[in-house]
Amino acid sequence: MDFDIDPGLPVPIYRQIVEQVRRQVAGGVWRTGDELPSVRALAQQHAINPMTVSKAYGLLEAEGLLQRRRGMGMAVADVRPARRPAQRLALLDPALQAAAQQAAQLGLGATAALQAFKQCLRQQGLMEEDDDA
Repeated sequence: MDFDIDPGLPVPIYRQIVEQVRRQVAGGVWRTGDELPSVRALAQQHAINPMTVSKAYGLLEAEGLLQRRRGMGMAVADVRPARRPAQRLALLDPALQAAAQQAAQLGLGATAALQAFKQCLRQQGLMEEDDDA
């Protein structure tokens, strides 16, 4: 299980962890019983404070997305992934709102912002080079 943590983002690190777990579970990428890295391992891997990881895991446990296994660490709880596209899109909305706000602050028009987003989709392998839908 990989986490993409960027200390340079305005989003607190614990929120980055929480949001990534939510998306991975909602998208069905992470399934019931999948084990997460230990607090210590994730903190060392990304050079972050273990309390930050612990806070994120605690919030996710309180939400019911993670469960603590005695002697084994945290694992994805028995939850159903979000099946409807609208449910998954709702998890994407905060990032899109932030991107739209940043595009406006940079004085970019909708066309330039959409082109940048399409390029990001291509880099993730979600869009072909000639796909301009």
